[in-house]
Amino acid sequence: MEAFADGELGSAEMRAFDEHTRQCASCAADLLGAVRLKLAIRNAGRRYSPSPELRQSVLKDVRAKSGRHWKLQWAWALAAALAVLGLFFYVQQAEYAQRRSFAELADVHVATLASSSPVDVVSIDRHTVKPWFAGKIPFTFNLPELAGTPFVLEGGRIAYLGQSPGAQLLFKDGNHRISVFIFQNRSEGARGLGQGSSKQVTFNLSTWSEQGLRYVMISDVEPADLKELRNLLSAAAKP
Repeated sequence: MEAFADGELGSAEMRAFDEHTRQCASCAADLLGAVRLKLAIRNAGRRYSPSPELRQSVLKDVRAKSGRHWKLQWAWALAAALAVLGLFFYVQQAEYAQRRSFAELADVHVATLASSSPVDVVSIDRHTVKPWFAGKIPFTFNLPELAGTPFVLEGGRIAYLGQSPGAQLLFKDGNHRISVFIFQNRSEGARGLGQGSSKQVTFNLSTWSEQGLRYVMISDVEPADLKELRNLLSAAAKP
């Protein structure tokens, strides 16, 4: 169960355990509790992140003390080293923020699969699902017509990323499920997600921006299937 919650099982094992949790209420409840505990621990850890002001204060103190003892050329060398170090930390921080955001959404996806009520609005009709979000999130979005495609809309629910509200849509592709998260581009957490497709542990991910909104898809389906659904969502989003 711990390996499933962490996304560390193989694709076949993930699907098998997913099927089991749909039939076993006890395991589904335990899994949902484990995922919620992970999210609570991750959110609690953010409260004590050192601020940029603290780093600037430390660097300022280091420069002041070093300048009184080192020659000019060493001061320039130190400045160059600090610049490189600053760039390194900036890149590391950006990569960490991206991994953290993806991990948070992956946990929500796993919790959704384990829940006996994965969506709050249950409907395959896009004209029913879209209006349900009105007034619950600070933006609107369009959904594609899925007739003649392998995808089926199951419904949606409210999701959060970095305390910013958004939409989570659940689609079926055969026996697989795909979570599509939609947030505002300027919202906390969404800004550092980047663009493109990747694989995180056992999940395939795809993220892109469209009309000021950030889309993130997570599933164990093949990348080609994610690309097909992405094209449908992108076409529907265009005015």
